[in-house]
Amino acid sequence: MAPLPKFPDGFLWGASTSSYQIEGAAREDGRGTSIWDTFSHQPGRTQGGETGDVACDHYHRWPEDVALLADAGLGAYRFSIAWPRIQPTGSGPAEVRGLDFYDRLVDGLAERGITPMPTLFHWDLPQPLEDAGGWLNRETAYRFAEYAELVAARIGDRVASWITLNEPFIHMALGYGLGIHAPGRTLGLEALPVAHHQLLGHGLAAAALHQRGLNVMIANNYAPVWTAGTTDADVAAAHFYNALHNELFTDPLLLGRYPDALAEAAQGELGGIVRDGDLKAIAEPLDCLGVNYYNPTRVGHGEPSPENGGMPFTLHPIDGYPVTAFGWPIVPDGLRELLVGLRARYGAALPPIYITENGCSTDDVPDADGRVHDAARVDYLDSHLRALHQAVQEGVDVRGYFIWSLMDNFEWAEGFGQRFGLVRVDFDTLERTPKDSYHWLRDALAHRG
Repeated sequence: MAPLPKFPDGFLWGASTSSYQIEGAAREDGRGTSIWDTFSHQPGRTQGGETGDVACDHYHRWPEDVALLADAGLGAYRFSIAWPRIQPTGSGPAEVRGLDFYDRLVDGLAERGITPMPTLFHWDLPQPLEDAGGWLNRETAYRFAEYAELVAARIGDRVASWITLNEPFIHMALGYGLGIHAPGRTLGLEALPVAHHQLLGHGLAAAALHQRGLNVMIANNYAPVWTAGTTDADVAAAHFYNALHNELFTDPLLLGRYPDALAEAAQGELGGIVRDGDLKAIAEPLDCLGVNYYNPTRVGHGEPSPENGGMPFTLHPIDGYPVTAFGWPIVPDGLRELLVGLRARYGAALPPIYITENGCSTDDVPDADGRVHDAARVDYLDSHLRALHQAVQEGVDVRGYFIWSLMDNFEWAEGFGQRFGLVRVDFDTLERTPKDSYHWLRDALAHRG
């Protein structure tokens, strides 16, 4: 395989994880209950009834995992902080033992020369806040800002760059709209207040972090939207979906307004929710924008119904491409298309970009010697990095790339069945085994010096 093309000097290479997916220790050191603890313990919610109670046991094995990052030659680690470890009830003073864990982790990363990039919210909302309405409740935005301040006060002296929210669209759509993820609500478009309150929480937290001189970004999930047909109805449906998926959580941040294509829905579902000053708070300047990319989405016309959550569109399969073990189409050029499209829409308002997630699940089975030959992941990463380099060549300001994920983990409703890691985790013994993709990446980065 040809060497990777040269990226700009100072380009940051990292891997990503999230707290509920890897930490385990669900009832240790004062940690409270999250919505994912509740959801995963409800029958039928996850594949095989699996939970994150133990997951990868990163809470106890983090030194081993930091060593894996360092041995791979990665210069950064994107992890998330479990809000229930810091505030078990979602409010009030910090649980010191929770802060101590992240304090140790940050120091351990520094000892190995690895830049920490924490995410404050990766979907594990404290259950007491959900009991009070969750992100449907405006007060959750204020609690989030207070939580951000507590964490920054403890480790902000050693952590320069922060991510507020991870994939707020996915959390709204799958958690509150369709009920596939925690907290399992099925509100359809009535979940739109969740978007506004997450954005408000982001803006309030960003202001608190900026007061400490820290850099702030958000990690949005983006998908190029392809129209399934040629009728005016198909085009209108794709336009609406693009606004819902890609623009809803970006236009308010960079343009100070909600997308026009959602005006009717916003008037209905956000009427009385958006208050004077909210959009100004949400538009607290971003230092960078996090981009999570997995695949495009093909969209056509569909009649709203209770079965589809009242959505005026239908999702169609994307044929003609290889797929991951998850069944997601592998479209490397979609990453370039997405990045060039962001620059075209937002122009000078677009801040520098980090690819905060990109990766794939593959059917990883150890051979007789215990090695994992995940050639499909190597091909995936290589092709996407070449597409990313093309976007950089076309003038998009990209500062770094984080692979999802460092290790196999609890993949939400799919349980442990989908493996995204550079490192295989045996979920019976918790043994870590670097896959061929890990060794490929290490060699590629070493070749770059």
